[in-house]
Amino acid sequence: MADREAQARQPPIQVVVDSSIQNVDDRDLIWPEPILMRLHAGYFRITLSFGTQAFLWKILSEPAVESESLALPERLHGLPYATFILLWSLALLILAVFSLIYVLRCVFHFDLVRAEFTNHVGANYLYAQWISWLLLLESAPSGIPRADLCHGLWWVFAIPIVILDIKVYGQWFTTERRFLSIVANPTSQISVVGNLVGARTAALVGWRECAVCMFSLGIVHYLVVFVTLYQRSSGRDRLPAMLRPVFFLFIATPSTASLSWSAIAGSFDAGCKMLFFLSLFLFASLATRPALFKRSFKRFSIVWWAYSFPLTFLALASAEYAHAMKDQLASVLMLALSALSILVFLALMLFSTVNTAKLFHEKDLFFAAETDKGTKRARNQEKH
Repeated sequence: MADREAQARQPPIQVVVDSSIQNVDDRDLIWPEPILMRLHAGYFRITLSFGTQAFLWKILSEPAVESESLALPERLHGLPYATFILLWSLALLILAVFSLIYVLRCVFHFDLVRAEFTNHVGANYLYAQWISWLLLLESAPSGIPRADLCHGLWWVFAIPIVILDIKVYGQWFTTERRFLSIVANPTSQISVVGNLVGARTAALVGWRECAVCMFSLGIVHYLVVFVTLYQRSSGRDRLPAMLRPVFFLFIATPSTASLSWSAIAGSFDAGCKMLFFLSLFLFASLATRPALFKRSFKRFSIVWWAYSFPLTFLALASAEYAHAMKDQLASVLMLALSALSILVFLALMLFSTVNTAKLFHEKDLFFAAETDKGTKRARNQEKH
């Protein structure tokens, strides 16, 4: 009885939970933690779109691109060039901010970055940041970059692409769980686009051998990826309906290849035209199948930006084709594709502005889910 009375007089047991080990919702975190945890490499789709749009406006603002059949007034050249300067500056600002945030993510949430690096979708988007920098370097306004500065910046932006090539391409034929036949999906083409953009930029700064080297890496692996995806149609099986906008990457790769070889060869020759016609065929194949993308339009997502930069690459290739052909049909095709690209870009800007809160709070569907799985696996391995 005495023991029972002593126990009754004791204060009740209190459970103390350490807040540091709780699973806290992003809304309970102090800024900028939610953005650091949410802004993964897939968000660089936005910077890719801004970079390609700035490049397109630069080409359209140059009188040399416009064919004689269009006979546009000379006084109209000033307005597009002013728009290009504004757009290029905005693209530079957005890319600098995103890059800074991602660097902080690497410092404070390296486990999330490591999960991206080991994910068969996320690893491909690690190229997007460096592609965006190369596009801004290539489309820089005349007189801003010096030749020696361009050479140095090219090395800064191209070396990470080569390092990623060694990692990604090496695993495709040496690692059993990473064979291309297993991990192939439409986003695998982003790695190819990185090499092709790097090749074009190298050719424009005068380093033809480096351009040929990167072009050879890109075009050979493009053939392998294209055949693999064509035979297996693995992208539709592996990617959910909301991620189907990445199918537009099929357009971006041959368009970028035609632009790169044009810069290396010095003219838009037969090889460039064949790649351009291939991209036109793939665009027609996707444009005539709107039902494929119907479910992806049900809810706004960052994945929607995958529509923009492939269309802009196609418009850039059409501008080069129009400049080479100098006829009415090629000029009309250039204007139609450029107008479509600009309209899609403006629409995405509008949707992103309206849905800013959702843009940075919702996970990127399959990619984020797979990243979370990779993070859990990495943590479990550390515990064991």
